[in-house]
Amino acid sequence: MGAVIYDALLLLAVWFFATAIILPFNSGQAFAADQYFFPFYLLAVSYVFYGWFWTHGGQTLGLRAWKIKLVNSDGIAANWRQVSMRFFAAMLSWACFGLGFVWCIFDKNRQCWHDRLSKTRLVFPAPEKSGLQN
Repeated sequence: MGAVIYDALLLLAVWFFATAIILPFNSGQAFAADQYFFPFYLLAVSYVFYGWFWTHGGQTLGLRAWKIKLVNSDGIAANWRQVSMRFFAAMLSWACFGLGFVWCIFDKNRQCWHDRLSKTRLVFPAPEKSGLQN
């Protein structure tokens, strides 16, 4: 969850920048609730943000900070089809009050719904061995 929080903060900054880019097209005014384009625009920005990081090295900044990597079931980089499925399945996981994330606690392979549906997995670093001998 630490990586999720890191990425949420970074994504928030990206949203601010993305909003600043299109604000002049709305006469510099805040977007109204009936302007449905704006939430879809931010959703598209989020998709590109995660998709690009996941397909280019398998790590967002949050994943990199925690030394976690996203790979497909074969252990290689995920493709755009897999990350698309993962992105939208993760939204489903959140929409079910986070149940898709909690699922990994009970799953034998410690996979969330979006891992299973996209055929991806998170790889955690092996514990480092200290140089001390007993």
